[in-house]
Amino acid sequence: MITLEVPSMDCATCPITVKKALERVEGVMEVDVTFENKLAVVKFDDEVTSPDVLTKATENAGFPTRVKS
Repeated sequence: MITLEVPSMDCATCPITVKKALERVEGVMEVDVTFENKLAVVKFDDEVTSPDVLTKATENAGFPTRVKS
């Protein structure tokens, strides 16, 4: 599981776009995006995908993310 910061979400519909982008990534099992915290929590199979692939997917959807430390 990984938490991604999504600072560019600025409206209530943004999380829908972020969630759909992450759900399309092979190996992703569960996605929870919260607008209030500007976070995306992603449960994924690390043998199938990686944090780099996840951040690239959100970036391609117009929402650059970074792994929350």
